[in-house]
Amino acid sequence: MGLDIRTLFQRYAKEISNTLRRKGATAENAADLTQEAFLRLLSVGSHTDVDHANPRALLHSIARNLRIDQQRRDRLMLKDDLADQDFAAISDGKPSPETIVIDRQNLAIVAAALAELPDRTRRAFQMHRLGEKTIGQIAGELDLSTTRTWTLIREAYLHVRARLREKA
Repeated sequence: MGLDIRTLFQRYAKEISNTLRRKGATAENAADLTQEAFLRLLSVGSHTDVDHANPRALLHSIARNLRIDQQRRDRLMLKDDLADQDFAAISDGKPSPETIVIDRQNLAIVAAALAELPDRTRRAFQMHRLGEKTIGQIAGELDLSTTRTWTLIREAYLHVRARLREKA
């Protein structure tokens, strides 16, 4: 990418979050969607040539699509109010034995990858991913800037992703 992700975040995160808020997202939801948009940009950057793309437009597009997907899911949740007997009739969604083995192996890889991280990076990641805290909440608890907090979480995601790719 022509610009690093930190620079892009500093330039466009507030703008994207404000755009999402104007489209009806709550402040917390807009912040989460903005973070997800930047994570998706990282993923897109590893599969495509983003150097020649307009990262600002790409980020806005990703954020808009994430918001649309979320609204669709929200509408479906309202429409799928099942009675108890209908809910019980849904087929068993248990994973296959192969899936269980693969998931356990991946979980072990992720646990080992997290153990390799510096304490603050691991804590920020766990608070975000497992504790479902926002970047702002984590930054406050760790006494860091939101940009630094986001960078720590991104580093953790990249480290875990690299370890999982080594397995494949």
